[in-house]
Amino acid sequence: MIIQVLHCPHCQGTDIVRHGKSPEGKQRYRCRECREGRGRTFLLAYSYAGQSPEIKDQIVEMAMNAGGIRDTARVLKISTQTVMTELKKRNLSSNR
Repeated sequence: MIIQVLHCPHCQGTDIVRHGKSPEGKQRYRCRECREGRGRTFLLAYSYAGQSPEIKDQIVEMAMNAGGIRDTARVLKISTQTVMTELKKRNLSSNR
């Protein structure tokens, strides 16, 4: 029997419980230490790279360093729509 210690990608907490499956059939986990009450859910392996928290942070970092939408999408190998959606969520889109 192998015991794997999981860490929350948001708070690095270790109080993790299984929380059902994603629509793709992958195991979903929930951190009990994030936010009071419900906690945050995450996957160990995302189906699409643009969904992972690391890629989302890179999108914001590239935008802050004057990276264009198409350049960011090409470098991170994700769609331009993913880049624009993430920037809109964080209110970093350029004023037009």
